[in-house]
Amino acid sequence: MQAPRTIPYLTGALSVCVLLAATGCTSGSGAAPAAPHAPKLTITTPRATGALDQVAWNLPMGEPTSLDPAKVGDYSPSTVEANLCDPLLRLKADYSVAPGLAASWKQPDPTTLVLELRTDVRFWNGHPMTADDVVASLTRQGAPATQSVNASLLAQVKSITATGAHQVTVRFKAPDEVFLKALVTGFGAVSEAAYLKKAGASYGTAKGGLMCTGPFRLTAWKPGESITAEANPGYWDASLRPKAKSLSFSFITDGSTLTSALLSGQLDGSYEISSATAKALTASDAGTVSYGPSAQTNFITATSPTSPLADPRIVRALSLVLDRDALIKNVYAGAAQKLKSFIPPLVWRNSPAAAVYDKGYDALPAVPAVDVEQAKKLVAEAAPKRRTIAVAVAAGDQQSLQTLTFLQAGAKRIGLDIEIRQLQPTQMSGLFYDPSLRKGLDATMVLGYVEIPDPLSYAVQMMTPGSLFNWSDYRNQQVAALLTKAQGTLDPTGSATLFTQAQARYAKDFPVLPLASPYERLFLNKRLSGAPASFAYLHMPWAAYLGGTGKGSS
Repeated sequence: MQAPRTIPYLTGALSVCVLLAATGCTSGSGAAPAAPHAPKLTITTPRATGALDQVAWNLPMGEPTSLDPAKVGDYSPSTVEANLCDPLLRLKADYSVAPGLAASWKQPDPTTLVLELRTDVRFWNGHPMTADDVVASLTRQGAPATQSVNASLLAQVKSITATGAHQVTVRFKAPDEVFLKALVTGFGAVSEAAYLKKAGASYGTAKGGLMCTGPFRLTAWKPGESITAEANPGYWDASLRPKAKSLSFSFITDGSTLTSALLSGQLDGSYEISSATAKALTASDAGTVSYGPSAQTNFITATSPTSPLADPRIVRALSLVLDRDALIKNVYAGAAQKLKSFIPPLVWRNSPAAAVYDKGYDALPAVPAVDVEQAKKLVAEAAPKRRTIAVAVAAGDQQSLQTLTFLQAGAKRIGLDIEIRQLQPTQMSGLFYDPSLRKGLDATMVLGYVEIPDPLSYAVQMMTPGSLFNWSDYRNQQVAALLTKAQGTLDPTGSATLFTQAQARYAKDFPVLPLASPYERLFLNKRLSGAPASFAYLHMPWAAYLGGTGKGSS
């Protein structure tokens, strides 16, 4: 989802979200065909070591509503929070997982996880990080008062306890192969227990602030204007002590305004720039546009069981009138790939069971070619009570608007009318968690992403009865049973086999309409470099990698 981290564990609600793309982006086994004129992808930008006084960054999705790691579930807050609050496990630019605040871990049996913490970590206030801080940070996310987007990740957890000054033991009711991987996200971020208690419900807000261990510390948040962070000189990881003294975030959502600010040097950089902005910047000498591997997934999904799109025949019909090659060429400027499913193959690229995932993906039906006559037959067979389909999209998101306009033209050819409803960014983000914001809508454009290297977690949140994002009430008992079993299987090959069996079944049901998987787009002013170019940035301290190039003013 656009703000997807919550995934229901099939017996209740398990929250997870998955981040992973892979280093390989070519058309080998499991990779979708390259788009026309597809750009060269890179994992990271060239290393730079010069000092920087200030870096001015933009959040094109708008201002965060909270920076509390427990509530971070969208592009903007994650982009900021990743530089402030370190997680227990660290995601690297190539999507491999490395130690973070947890120096090591072991699983002595299928229902026990032991985390050995670093002993040299301090919070911004100088206080040492202990096991009690980790326990408080994880367990608070199960409390209703916290309103954590990760709450259901704890569904299979029996207890989380400090079993030493720097050791935490997690005991599970049943094996859960997703929990450990989710620690690379905000779910695994550690805040100081004493500060959490003192700040209460205001933690993570402009008023309540944060107390974390990251390379930058939050120093100011002026609502509606900017967020400022300063380098943490005592950061525990000496290799990532920031070369930038200060980091400021703006909230420009208008594409034209953002393009002008980046061209003029008013802003130094931004992730998630649009294809139009990328084109304008590429033609200038202001800096460099980089394209990276991504786990983003754009699709359309029904928002209620009464939506015309709740009928798989209508979804299939729309799929048959969508020319994806033309879409990728004209809307994404070639910087995207077609998808057979709604989970990009890059998600499992570094999995020890990658070959199993590849085989399962390769066996899925090919992305369909345009077939208007067959689409008309499907619509006639479905005989929908309503032929007007109201689809939500974020106001100002020109790329999504163009995509829906593309689909709108195809839908008219088969007697369906796509009514585009533009919502403000906060409404658009909120509808993923607030049912009241979905009233009057039939579907929504989803700018989703998979946060951890495991496709299972993203599938679970949409394909199982009662799951948070299964708004059409899709039900397939075989799919649910296979996903449940896969999540309880710790062996990578065994879990992957079960997942691919479920995938083969739900792919036939068309519960969602896959559009494309856009590549990551990053712009850096010529005076700086070093940031990761892959989608892994969302859970990396990306700003700590920035350095001056010696070009322009530092």
